[in-house]
Amino acid sequence: MKLGNSLRKKRFEYHEISQQDLANAVGVSRITIHSIETGKFNPSALLALKIARFFNLNVEEIFYLVDEEDI
Repeated sequence: MKLGNSLRKKRFEYHEISQQDLANAVGVSRITIHSIETGKFNPSALLALKIARFFNLNVEEIFYLVDEEDI
């Protein structure tokens, strides 16, 4: 299994917030946000919760499991 996400979509739904603005809000680098969006980095539980709280969403509304067979 792999961790998928809709982070980029959520950023655009949320007033088209930039990667940098989201990174500043949750205390990470812009590269970290980019890496999460592209699936190169899985956020810690703490970071996933911070991101979800920023958007006022449940973690599962942004992050989800994907069967690698479906990729």
